[in-house]
Amino acid sequence: MNARDWSVFLLPVAAIAWPAHAADYLTVAQAQTLLFPAAKAFEPQALKFTDEQRDRIKATSGMRQRWDEQKVWRAERDGQLQGWFMVDEVIGKHEFITYATAISKDGHVLGVEILSYRETHGGQIREPSWRKNLVGKTLADPFKLDEDVPNISGATLSCRNVMDGVKRMLALHKLFLAKA
Repeated sequence: MNARDWSVFLLPVAAIAWPAHAADYLTVAQAQTLLFPAAKAFEPQALKFTDEQRDRIKATSGMRQRWDEQKVWRAERDGQLQGWFMVDEVIGKHEFITYATAISKDGHVLGVEILSYRETHGGQIREPSWRKNLVGKTLADPFKLDEDVPNISGATLSCRNVMDGVKRMLALHKLFLAKA
């Protein structure tokens, strides 16, 4: 049997050995409805950062602001602010995790939804039982993995990085949105 003949057997094996793990769970619009069910409008707010502002975000949250721009929507009902909806990405172990955070007018987490998860392990962070640990958190609260927010075995980096990302979103609220 020559090498070409072996390829018939190797292709199915390759498909089994390297399956795709990327999964999209929610669109932005679906997450907005879940996190702000009473809101009737979501107005995009352009948050673009200078290097100095990115330094302030890091100083306030302890986390680096990776992007120069942050996706933010003002959630409204009858022209009244309900809170802020933010879409962010953090790295898991190797791949990006796209998530949404809802923050109240006064700066506490209303909820977190995972929009896309691309890692091979750790998808348990999508479970409501884990995400509920972030609800109610403010920037003043402790964010310590395995103490304030439980760790999930096999998903430590995903847990830590989503938790840190939520803390960074709270810093953005304090620095740029609290007075808006």
